Amino acid sequence: MSIPDDLLLALAAMVESEQTNQMSLTVVVHGAVITGRLAPESVWRQRVAEVLRDSDQLGPFAEIFSSAGRGDRQASAAPSHLHFHVARILQGTLGIPETGGMYRIAVKDVGAWTVGDFSYSDK
Repeated sequence: MSIPDDLLLALAAMVESEQTNQMSLTVVVHGAVITGRLAPESVWRQRVAEVLRDSDQLGPFAEIFSSAGRGDRQASAAPSHLHFHVARILQGTLGIPETGGMYRIAVKDVGAWTVGDFSYSDK
């Protein structure tokens, strides 16, 4: 989308303001279907930093997520990115990764979206 959807921006802003991570959302970005739950940017950054900090090879990168960008965006400004956690890229009958990952997606790149988290089952 060249002009982000007002409803999607309102959802993202509410997640940011309420500091909730329970909003399930599915988006289509450049043909990829990504499904999961939105998280406030600060919570998402903290979780990514924790994962990196626990890695022997990637530990030094944790600081970037711990400090960069905090407070840059005014509270009244619309979010520019969606921050997904426990998210999966849907491919055929499975989601990658199975356990869910952390994705940051530019709102302007979302071509379609729906409320809810899609999952597949073999049954």
